[in-house]
Amino acid sequence: MLKRQGKAHPYTEALDGGWGWMIVFHFFLVNVFVMGMFKTFAIFFVVFQEEFEGTSEQTGWIGSIMTSLSYSAGPLVAVISDIYGEKTASILGALLITGGYVISSWATSIPFLCVTMGLLPGLGSALVYQAAVVVMSKYFKKRLALCTAIARSGVGLTFLLAPFTKAMIDLYDWTGALVLFGAIALNLVPSSMLLRPIRITSESNSDIKDQGGSLSASGAEAVCGTETSHCVETQEPSIRDSAVQKAGRSGTSLTDPQNRNEEFINRPNRRRLFLTDEESFEKKAILWSCKQRFCGISLLKNPFFYIFTWSWLFGQLAYLIPTFHLAARAKTLGIGMTDASYLISVAGITESVSQIISGWVADQNWIRKYHYQKSYLILCGITNLLAPLATTFPLLMTYIVFFAIFSGGYMALIISVLVDLSGPSIVHRFMGLAGFFTGIAILSGPPIAGWLYDYTQTYTGSFYLSGTCYLVSSVSLFFVPLAERWKSRV
Repeated sequence: MLKRQGKAHPYTEALDGGWGWMIVFHFFLVNVFVMGMFKTFAIFFVVFQEEFEGTSEQTGWIGSIMTSLSYSAGPLVAVISDIYGEKTASILGALLITGGYVISSWATSIPFLCVTMGLLPGLGSALVYQAAVVVMSKYFKKRLALCTAIARSGVGLTFLLAPFTKAMIDLYDWTGALVLFGAIALNLVPSSMLLRPIRITSESNSDIKDQGGSLSASGAEAVCGTETSHCVETQEPSIRDSAVQKAGRSGTSLTDPQNRNEEFINRPNRRRLFLTDEESFEKKAILWSCKQRFCGISLLKNPFFYIFTWSWLFGQLAYLIPTFHLAARAKTLGIGMTDASYLISVAGITESVSQIISGWVADQNWIRKYHYQKSYLILCGITNLLAPLATTFPLLMTYIVFFAIFSGGYMALIISVLVDLSGPSIVHRFMGLAGFFTGIAILSGPPIAGWLYDYTQTYTGSFYLSGTCYLVSSVSLFFVPLAERWKSRV
């Protein structure tokens, strides 16, 4: 991984505490200020529709682009983080979010907002979210599920952000509310300073293999300076020579054998590789590494990548549908918007509590974490398939409580299952490429659900779609044992 050497503090094992709690605090703020604000878009949706006289489909593209890009920009985020570090990537993301909201206050049309409130905050949220996830996965191992749950519980504060947003629009109009949201998001800049890099020196370098002769840097010891005058890699000489050939210097040796033996004497577990001083070669080598990370070619040979991507894609698609259509469903049943807002508030609180409990239970390691996630996905699917039977306020409240419990458990374990399946050394690439495909699915989700409503004139089809996607999402996790047996034979 391309990092600033000397900035990453070496440790022999994951801290599972200490400064890691500051990372959890930052991730909590990310979920409050970024993910929580995403959920308040429903309020701006109505305002924009009235202000610019746009259709529901046109206005909906703003939120679709914002949410989709926060996932699909994953490969680009992985490259930026590898070159400049997670801290710099997170600061850049916070500035993009702030700039997007502030510029949106000058909007004159829906297409304008698609860029300023869809593209910029979407890309910014991908940077801050993925950087926080990767750094936290390095600080925690035993308590990773619990820490993820605590951080993600910040999304539950939506029940406070929604009335706050409405009050700001009433006081300062939508333009002033967007400027205020931009100022709030700017707090993520000092918060991102908490992302202190870390590397685990005792981790095995066995993750580094010859995968198509790529210049891989997936081991925890792989550290490259941003100023490309030096580079530390943990690869075998044959892999290094192959990397040189790929970079355009076929047949060139990276180090003199005699000097290399002197460098590695009394250091059997590490091998330092110093690139030549020729800047053109250094740039080509790093460019090749970035291309490999952006494309993620080696991941396409990893069965765990397909298992996680399938589950994450359908799971996130299913999660967004009832979240967006719950209030609309209540309205079609004759339930007032005030009571519908209570449903959203109860859902946020219940989901936050469920995430913390689920994370604690998963960290006890009674069974593998993916078993918990598989169970939550199946229960979410059954709950949503039964949702159309809820035709009164008490029944809707019952539905939303059970759904929030199960969906909270599922959301709390996404990162833990990701780390278990991918290994901590390639979380960036794994999450980046999987997020790309997930973002595409999320982009198409709201239009499909909207088409179902236009065709049937009822939101029951949306909940059937959500339940089906949850059940489909759980299918891939049944293949984890097969993938593990395959990996043990390779």
